[in-house]
Amino acid sequence: MLDIKFIREHADEVKQNLVNRHNPFDLDKVLELDGKRRELLQETEALKSEKNAESKKIAQAKKNGEDASDAIASMREVGRKISAIDKELGEVEGTLNELLLHIPNMADKTVPVGKDDSENPEVRRWGEIPKFDFPIKAHYELGDELGILDAERAGKVSGARFYFYLSGAARLERAVYNFMLDLHTKENDYTEVIPPYIINGKSMQGTGQLPKFAEDMYKVEGENMYMTPTAEVPLTNYFSGEILDGDMLPVHLTALTPCFRKEAGSAGKDTRGLIRQHQFHKVEMVKYCKPEDSWDELESLTAEAEKVLQRLKLPYHIVCLCTGDIGFSSAKTYDLEVWMPAQNKYREISSCSNCLDFQARRANIRFRRTPGAKPEFVHTLNGSGLAVGRTVAAIMENYQQADGTIKVPEALVPYMGGITVIGKRNGFPSSKPVAKENK
Repeated sequence: MLDIKFIREHADEVKQNLVNRHNPFDLDKVLELDGKRRELLQETEALKSEKNAESKKIAQAKKNGEDASDAIASMREVGRKISAIDKELGEVEGTLNELLLHIPNMADKTVPVGKDDSENPEVRRWGEIPKFDFPIKAHYELGDELGILDAERAGKVSGARFYFYLSGAARLERAVYNFMLDLHTKENDYTEVIPPYIINGKSMQGTGQLPKFAEDMYKVEGENMYMTPTAEVPLTNYFSGEILDGDMLPVHLTALTPCFRKEAGSAGKDTRGLIRQHQFHKVEMVKYCKPEDSWDELESLTAEAEKVLQRLKLPYHIVCLCTGDIGFSSAKTYDLEVWMPAQNKYREISSCSNCLDFQARRANIRFRRTPGAKPEFVHTLNGSGLAVGRTVAAIMENYQQADGTIKVPEALVPYMGGITVIGKRNGFPSSKPVAKENK
């Protein structure tokens, strides 16, 4: 969250940031409550100071054998006033703190002002877009024809936006995320983590998923627990409520987790294929660092995500998200978008974000530069390294061959047990279930 002192001293900038982000939040309500809070604080502190001074006089009067009954009665009244003010103060602070959770991070000055993703400028691109001398098929068409992706039976078991991966697709998914984890841990200096997949509400609030994105998450019935929407949440909350030794920074963590999202508001979008599923795997990268290092860490984080696509020889470009598209907790985000031949366009496969101290304030994660020094908030960053299902989809489309098979990227062959081509699955029922005959 934003520091209330910063909001108070830079109210016009915060309001403009809300305008740029197309966020209708009423900042004046926060400023009004902040003024009321400070007013009540001054009042109660003055009364408490008066009470302390009078208490000393009463004690001295009693010691001298003097009558202090009037003074005692007066102080009881002061005590009642203090209790009433403290109660009101608690209510004001509660409302203020709740409102602060709804204010997005300040977009960095280098973030372009724009209305939506159509105004995200391209930063750079890599790789040659493949040319095909045969009709291009979408990954879900390839998966269906090869019998390795089954949406119909998944729909029977779970509903829309789910898939069964079978044979070559299942092996490819496993190869992809093992390759990613090995790359990040062996070459990019990340510590691999297996985190919890069910997360409490406090942790969701710490990274900014709550309260804003409650409708997009799967909640455990009867509990303040949620299925993880991204490993960003448990990894960023790993140090919540702690003060770190500055010498241990930076910390780089990576994890493979299933991710669960309702995809609220995405009706009609990407209803076929692996692009927008309710359940998917993702390899996440999270960084903790000192404030002065976070912008360099953003560039290295982005380069580490790029390295995955480069090793897989998948063409991509990078865009800088404009103010109308950037995430709630982010100060600046680069999106990596991989080329999808069947759609004839780039699609997002990773977002790399610098959140500055926004999440650290919410989760109370601080560090000391030296023993005894005043604690400071760390800066946190996160990025996909990468979304696994979307990587599988991109491989299937970019590496498809004229006979409908899929060539395995060279970097993945060792992870596929030497398999170089994914062909039709044999010895299993058709991917299309046969309806039972009514009797």
